[in-house]
Amino acid sequence: MATARSSTYAILPDRICLPLRFDADRMARDVAGLPGEGWIPHFVTRNYRGEWTVLPLRCTAGAQHPVKMAYSDPVATDYVATPWLARAPYLAEVLGNFACPLRSVRLMRLGSGSHILPHHDVDLAAETGAARLHVPITGNAAVEFLLNGTPVPMAPGSAWYLRLSDEHAVTNDGPSDRVHLVIDCQVDDWLLGLLHQGAGQGKHPSSTMSRSSG
Repeated sequence: MATARSSTYAILPDRICLPLRFDADRMARDVAGLPGEGWIPHFVTRNYRGEWTVLPLRCTAGAQHPVKMAYSDPVATDYVATPWLARAPYLAEVLGNFACPLRSVRLMRLGSGSHILPHHDVDLAAETGAARLHVPITGNAAVEFLLNGTPVPMAPGSAWYLRLSDEHAVTNDGPSDRVHLVIDCQVDDWLLGLLHQGAGQGKHPSSTMSRSSG
């Protein structure tokens, strides 16, 4: 499958709600069935306050240590499913809807009362060929995801592209955990078409636009 070139981009927003929908209750049941020991604290501790944990579903081939399994290595080329994915059949079905090459896939849980501080994830922009997609599973009304200073209203079961090379932050001041399925993938023609389809539907309120430099 061909990798999309930067010169194929016209204009992309910093957030795009993709034309995909999933069953949030089924995803939540899969998450509830995973063992507690599979979750580890996020290793970039300077970026958050409180509890931010990760459970890897796909990781770099050969990774054995939990931190290496949870790390999304930007230069790795070979990825494999972890044992946890075999215990989450609906999450595996969700991933099967993404026809682009998948890299690291993780469940990311932000505990009640926890905050992810403003930061940038370098190179996580479709324009560079690497995209991060979010599929919200659980949340509450007091969760706020800010991208470039404006909220991204992500409902459970939706799917979003976010240009995370831009500044972003998350607060969870509600009574329950926020869990997202976080998919790192290669931008190819299939995903590029999906991004343009989602952008054309206009479901990217308060977004900023990025023009290709190529």
